[in-house]
Amino acid sequence: MSQAVLTIQNLPANAVEAAAQFHADDLPKVQALLQGGLGAVAIVLPSAPSDHDDWRRAIARDLARAHAPQRINMTAGSDADAVDSMLAYLRDAQGITGQYLPTHE
Repeated sequence: MSQAVLTIQNLPANAVEAAAQFHADDLPKVQALLQGGLGAVAIVLPSAPSDHDDWRRAIARDLARAHAPQRINMTAGSDADAVDSMLAYLRDAQGITGQYLPTHE
């Protein structure tokens, strides 16, 4: 099954500002990918402290519910190999959706 990958390069360090920027700038891109009926979309975000976890989990969960049976997941990390491994896992894990799974740094 195909999986589209949207990589977000930069977000503010402040969690509230990062969530606001994601909603304004990147959420429309995600929704456009989901309208294409690709089957699965993975969002890659930059690493962030744990105060970002809640908004990231909420976006992954809510998008997955709204666009089922398509799958949507989110990961984060700065190590390219770890991110690639997570993307491969998500691509092949057909039962995983609505998850935020950051890589370990």
